[in-house]
Amino acid sequence: MPRDGGPGRPPRRRDTGAVLLALAVFGAWGLFPGFFKLLGAVPPTEILAHRILWSAVFMAGLLTVTGRFAGVRDILADRRTLGLLTASALLIAGNWLVYVAAVADGHIVEASLGYFISPLTNVALGRLVLGERLSRLQALSCLLAAVAVAAFALTVGPAVWRSIALAATFGCYGLVRKMVRAEALPGFAVESFLLAPLALGYLALRQLQGAAPFDHPPFILALCLSAGVLTAVPLLGYAAAARRLRLSTLGLLNYVTPSLQFMLGVAVYGEPFDPARMAVFGVIWLALALYSAELLRAVRRLPLQN
Repeated sequence: MPRDGGPGRPPRRRDTGAVLLALAVFGAWGLFPGFFKLLGAVPPTEILAHRILWSAVFMAGLLTVTGRFAGVRDILADRRTLGLLTASALLIAGNWLVYVAAVADGHIVEASLGYFISPLTNVALGRLVLGERLSRLQALSCLLAAVAVAAFALTVGPAVWRSIALAATFGCYGLVRKMVRAEALPGFAVESFLLAPLALGYLALRQLQGAAPFDHPPFILALCLSAGVLTAVPLLGYAAAARRLRLSTLGLLNYVTPSLQFMLGVAVYGEPFDPARMAVFGVIWLALALYSAELLRAVRRLPLQN
C-alpha cells in the first residue's frame, strides 16, 4: 500500500494524487455553506430529507452499475453490523440537520468550531470508549479544547450547543463506523437506505400538508435533487483517499474544511467574530497545533513502507 514519503522526501506520485483528491473533498465540504445558503427558502428538515432520499437513489444506481449489491446483502445478514449502521445513520443524519440549520440561521462560524474540535473529540472518545492511551500533548490538546468550549459557553452563550452537537455527532459517527466490519461504499449505501423511508415519508407528509416540497422553482428544485450526488460523491472520494493515505495525513488535511467554513462565515457572510470568539478560536487553534505536532512526530517514528 502506498505511503507518504518520509521526512525530507516528497510523497510518491500515487500519494500525491490521493492528497489532491482529499483536498478536493475537504474543499467541497468547506464550501457547502454556500450551497445551503442558496436553499435559504427551504426549511432545514426538508433539505435533510432531500439529501437523504437522493443519496439513497444515487447509491442504488451506483451499486447497480458496479455490481456491489453483494456487500449490502452481507450487511443485512449480519445483525451486529446492521445495528451499528443504524446507529451511525441516525448520528450522521443528526449531524447534517444541525449543520444545515446552523448555516440557515447564520451560525457558520459556530459550525466551523464544531468541526475544528472534532479531531480532538475523536481522541477523547478513543480514550473513554476504546481505552486508547493518550500522549501528554494529546491530553493537553483535549484539555485546552474543553476549556475553550466552556469559555465559549460563558461568553457567547447558547450558540455553543451547535459546536458541541456537531463535534459530538461526527465524533460518535466516526467511532461507530470504526467498529463496523463493512466497506465504505456498501456501508454508506445501507445508511442511506435505512434513512430513505423516513425521508420519503416526511416529504410525502409535507406534500399532503400543502407545503409542496417538490413544487419549488426549477433552480431550487434542481439544487434539492442534486443534494444526493453532492453528499455521496465527496464521501466516496474521501473513502478512496483514506485507503491510500496515512490517518495522520488525512487528519491534518481535514482542517481544510472548517478553515474554509470559517472564512466563508466571516469574510463572505459577515458573521460576528468579536474578541470573545477570537480568544476561543485562538485556544482551539493552539490545541490543534499541539495535536498536529504530535501526529507529525508519530509519523516520523514510523518505519518507511513500500
